[in-house]
Amino acid sequence: MAGDTFRRYELKYKVPNTVLPAFLDDLLEYMEIDEYSKATGYYLITNIYYDTPDDTLIRTSLAKPTYKEKLRLRSYGVPNRKTKCFIEIKKKYKGLVSKRRIMAPLDRADAYLAGQDDLENVQAMNHQMLHEMDYFRSVYPVIPKLYLSYERKALFGKEDPEFRVTFDKNITVRRYDLELDKGVYGRVLLDDCHLMEVKVLGAVPLWFARLLSKYSIFPTSFSKYGTEYMQYVREHEAGTSQFAPAAVGESD
Repeated sequence: MAGDTFRRYELKYKVPNTVLPAFLDDLLEYMEIDEYSKATGYYLITNIYYDTPDDTLIRTSLAKPTYKEKLRLRSYGVPNRKTKCFIEIKKKYKGLVSKRRIMAPLDRADAYLAGQDDLENVQAMNHQMLHEMDYFRSVYPVIPKLYLSYERKALFGKEDPEFRVTFDKNITVRRYDLELDKGVYGRVLLDDCHLMEVKVLGAVPLWFARLLSKYSIFPTSFSKYGTEYMQYVREHEAGTSQFAPAAVGESD
């Protein structure tokens, strides 16, 4: 499908690695592991986040306004130049998250985001969403700013499939080699916990709230891009940046 739209609330929690196995066992009384996670346990998501040269989008987001938006290029796994990828605009208004995206081969998506391709002849392109992307890029002169990947396990509710819970680990970032097909390497943001994201259209089920209380799991405002950006700013200002390039395949 060349274009998709999603609208939902997203709640975030940090789940300690020591708690995760028991918590997952309890979750599976009410939820199913999705087909992608069943095959490998976790599946890889890779992203390039785009922003203006002066980081307007992430700085605005960190100010916690009523409305904020981000632009990213996403792939499932490490793509090659012809792999289908998603260009996504993610918006948040009063806690409600909406996502608009179009699909194109990586080489075409890269060229489009660099202003070198209009994507007009991509098969089954959703032109309304493409016009929205065009408008976004006319307002924000974006360039690639951050590589961010993670491994995800996803579950959905047995009674309500729209209720989804995901667990992300090995959140890896770098500010160099900003191409999805370069592979996974860089700096890991979290190593003692999983980031759990709850995606729901309304209130969370009562049984889920009880499990959160049982395991003393509390909400957090953790943002992957935002956390990386704040670390980057602090270390850059202190002159102790650990974001210099490493050899390809080397982890920090």
